[in-house]
Order: sequence, then structure tokens, then C-alpha cells
Amino acid sequence: MCGIAGYFGDGVAPADAVPLLSGMADALAHRGPDDSGIYTDRDIGLTHRRLSIVGLADGHQPMLDGSDNLVISYNGEIFNYVELRARLIAGGRRFRTQSDTEVILHLYDEMGLDCLHELNGDFAFALWDTKLRRMVLARDRMGVRPLFHAKRGDTLFFASEIKALLTVPGIAAELDPYALDQIFTLWTPLAPRTIFRGISELPPGHLMLIERGRTEIRPWWRQSFPDAGDVQHKPDAVEELRALLDDATRIRLRADVPVGSYLSGGLDSSLISALAARAVPGNLRTFSLGFDTQEHDESRWQAMMAATLGVEHHAVRCTANDIGRLFPDVVRHVERPILRTAPAPLGKLSALVHDHGLKTVLTGEGADELFAGYDIFREAKLRRFCGRQPQSRLRPLLFQRLYPYLPGLKRQSPEYLAKFFGAGDDKIDDPLYSHRPRFRSTGSAKLFFSTSLKEQLGTYDATAELAAMLPADFPRWHPLHQAQYLETSFLLPGYILSAQGDRMMMANGVEGRFPFLDPRLIDFAAALPPDMKLHGLREKHILKQAAKGLVPEPIIERPKQPYRAPDSQAFAAAPPDYLEDLLSEKTVGKGGLFNAPAVEKLKSKMLRQGASSFRDDTAFIGIVSTQLWLDTFLTR
Repeated sequence: MCGIAGYFGDGVAPADAVPLLSGMADALAHRGPDDSGIYTDRDIGLTHRRLSIVGLADGHQPMLDGSDNLVISYNGEIFNYVELRARLIAGGRRFRTQSDTEVILHLYDEMGLDCLHELNGDFAFALWDTKLRRMVLARDRMGVRPLFHAKRGDTLFFASEIKALLTVPGIAAELDPYALDQIFTLWTPLAPRTIFRGISELPPGHLMLIERGRTEIRPWWRQSFPDAGDVQHKPDAVEELRALLDDATRIRLRADVPVGSYLSGGLDSSLISALAARAVPGNLRTFSLGFDTQEHDESRWQAMMAATLGVEHHAVRCTANDIGRLFPDVVRHVERPILRTAPAPLGKLSALVHDHGLKTVLTGEGADELFAGYDIFREAKLRRFCGRQPQSRLRPLLFQRLYPYLPGLKRQSPEYLAKFFGAGDDKIDDPLYSHRPRFRSTGSAKLFFSTSLKEQLGTYDATAELAAMLPADFPRWHPLHQAQYLETSFLLPGYILSAQGDRMMMANGVEGRFPFLDPRLIDFAAALPPDMKLHGLREKHILKQAAKGLVPEPIIERPKQPYRAPDSQAFAAAPPDYLEDLLSEKTVGKGGLFNAPAVEKLKSKMLRQGASSFRDDTAFIGIVSTQLWLDTFLTR
């Protein structure tokens, strides 16, 4: 994993090229502390910060091919590079290095843009084709690795993180109010939009071509599902899943440095750790995160799995004070407002990995999205079930089974439960049906927007923009597959893999690898019948079957506990020094985004008693992170 940056166009004077690229690279130094490099040619510049994992001695970048016709600056890993390299050598190709980077160069030289479909990996790269005078920017299928771009005049600048673009003279930090509305509704901006006006994100599974005076952005891959009537059961699906996951884990252990594994105590990371421990017996190190708050802590399950595997295990605890102390750095690395503090503890976890000398860890992200592990999938199924008999007093009681970690639901009436979960409120054919309750609950925090911001936004509807981005075949899919697409195509790359993943890991020079996001597993899971994923109300049904014999039964059958961290409760327990001034009426009023008197009341309420509702909790963290974002990026 690394950081890349560069430009294409005639807007950079030759004398300014190296200093400009050096400044961009310096802003990405945390992503690649091991090495750096610069390449310049007429109207083109590439720079690179390297985290050395594969090809330690000969993987310097930007890398040129043997004919000097192709140059690449590349962030990520190609996990099937061994097989691709062997195939290319068998076809007469000669290699100068042992790195996976050179594999991309040869593959592009042989196949052109079609080479992207051969890559099993997580990547973002810039490739300069000197013969065609073509710049190619490309990003992996699921958006694991980031890539942003902006124009200054006719020159395009690009980088792994926005902070590198902001070092370019003439590219300024300005707020996009529509992106802020999207965050306060959907949890994430909708790519290509970012919170910075004029700075765009290359969407997952997309490429950008710049040649002959024109720029084209187009998808090279998107997730898809079969039509609802075309889904078929496979008798050997459990065995196939285990084999695919075993191989996806095996090839993600390829590195010239040790690879560790996150161990949360849940099914997903436990299964990945079990497969990894079997592949490297006696050599796996696992890393876990604990909390002082009982509702968030999973230490008991982490210890059980570590003991089962017999691995060298390391754990770190995150306190309320840690969250408040780390939160400004979180916003600086995430580069946008967020509605949860969850990235902060994960930053502390990646620091633990770094402190133990590791650069790479396996994680279990993606399993909940691919195999219907989230409560939102079960909740949508129940809402449809209740909506078919709106007068039933028994059906709404099933909502109590969804959230055993919310004991207050046990005391509620069927009428309250039906109303609280919106059973029967939404049209069944609404393409966003599964996520409407989340969007409504999150969006209610926009009550704290200032009058001027509301006037700017007018009648803008973030959910309408999301609905307009759905593929043409979306209505033909099963409702569960529609809900899965919304998670995997928007929240997963826009928040989970970025705010909680790439940014928190790379802040400490650690690369995350995600076996569940192997493209073979993505295709396999998409083709599964819905009831093999969500069997009644049993989430990840087929994955639990595949885990038998590898993961202890109590972990397989324990109720789903989503990863969460103390949000406003953390600030109430230990208010950090910066909070009083950050949320003062003077500072909030100067920022102009929120109703300052309303924020003052919210602050007093939250610091006195902590979260009292989802809306207040979301609003408080959203406001704190937005004010930190303003202070970090717009008031420099």
C-alpha cells in the first residue's frame, strides 16, 4: 500500500514540476514511509510514497517498463500476481523485478485496458502510456483504495488523498453543501462528489482516460445480481464457499513481510484468522480492540478465539478519553465530516499493529454486506412481513429479536414497535425501501442546519440523487439483493472501507487486506439464493455453515453485535479541551453551517447525559466532526 499523486496537462512549468510533486508526496508520507520517487515528462508528472510489502528490493516507483514506453505509480496489491507473472513469462515476457507492480505494466502492454479484469486485488493507479500519449487512472472494483482528482485550468491533478491536492497552488478548500447534506442523510457523499467543491473522487470500479484533448470517465466493473426468477440453489455451495474463502485468504498472505490478522471476536474475523492460522501455522499474530463500556466490548470472544487458534495475540483498550483525544486526527485523515466515532478506536488498533512491527493485516470487512449480516437486512424483511398484515399484534414483536443489545425494546408494545420501525410506512416498490428508516433517522439531524444552509440546499433531496444512480436492472432483483447493492456500492466504499478502513490504517502505515472482497467471492455471493444468506431471520446462514469446524460454536451462534464505539457518551464522560471553543456560539456562528443557539443546547444536553436519541447522537458527532473539518481544512 502506498500513496500516489501527479498531474497531466501543460499547466505546470518544468522548473516547478519537481517541487510541486515533492509537496504532494510529502502530504502522503504517512501512507508510504519507506521510499519515494518522482517521474516527469512533457506535460506529465508522477510521484509515489511507498510502503514496502512485495518486492522490497526492486519495487521502487514510479516504475518504467523495459522499453520506457509505460510508467506507473500504483497504490495497493495484486494478490494473483504470482499466477499472472507465470502466465506472462510463459508467453515470452521478461521481468526485471519481483514486484506485482511490473505485472500490471506487462499486462497492460499485452491487453490494454482489458487487463483490469485480470487483476484480483485492491488498487488505484496512474499509468502513463508514452506512445499513445494517454494517461490512465483506475480504481479497484469495491473502492478499497482511494483516488481523487481536480482541475486547475486544463491540467488534471490526482492523488490518493485530498490533502495532497490542496498543496497545489490554485486548488482551494471549499465546502460543497450538497455533499454535507448527503453525509447527514446517507452517511457518505455520493462519488464522484466529495465534501470539497471542485474536487472529485474516481468512483469504485471506474477508470479515467485522458488522451487527444479529451477526458472520459467510465465504469469497467459494477456489482450485479441475477433477476429474481433466475436464482438457483447449488447443492455444493457450502464447500465451494469454504474453498473460495480459503484461497482468497491464502493469496492475501503473500508478502515479503509478516501479515497479521484483526480479531474482533465476531464470526467474520474469526473465520479469516482461522484460515490464516492454518496457512501459516505458528506464525500468525492477531490484534484486537477492547472497550471499557460493556455494550461495546467483545474481549471475551476475542480471547476465546485466540486461545482456540493458539496464536500470539495482542490487544489494546480504547477509553472515552482516547476517542475525544484522537477525534481531531481522525477528521484530518478522513478528510470529511462523519456521524460516528467508530474510526477513532480503529486508528488506535492500527497503531498497535504498527508498534509491533507489522505493515499488513487481514480483516473481515465485506462479509456482512455479501452474506446479509447487518440488521438492516433483517429489519427490511420484517417490515415487509408486518406490512402485509398491518393489524397483526404478533408480527411486530419479532423486532425485539433483532436487537438483543437494546433491552429497552423488550418493554414496548406491538403498536410502538410497528411505528418505531416504520412497518407499513413505505411503498414496497420504493427502490430505497430497505434503507428508508436509516435515511429518515439520520436525516433528522439536519434540523440543526442553519437557516442560510437550508436556503442554499432548497428542495435538494440526497435520496433522490441516490435513487437516480441505481442500475437499470435494479428493479428486477430480489429485495434482499437490492438492499445488499445499496450497502456494497455506497456505504461500504464511502464509509466502511474509507473512514474506518484505509484512512485509519494508513494513518499508521498499515495495509488492510480483505479476503471477503475477493472478486470471486463477490460473484459467488451475488449468485446465491437469498435464503442461503438470510434464512428466516438467521443472518449469514451459509457462512455460518462454512465456519463449522474452524470457529467455536459459541462464536458462530452468538447474536450479531455490530462494531460500535461510544459516540456522544465518550465526550460526555471526558470532554476534550477543544470542545468548548469548537462548539461555542461564536465559533459555530462563524462557520455558518449550523444553528448556533440550537447547537449550544444540544451540547449542554449531551455533555450532561450523553445520547438520548439516535437523532441527537448523530447530530452531535456530525456537528463536532464538521466543525473540526472546517477548522482543519478551511481556516488554515
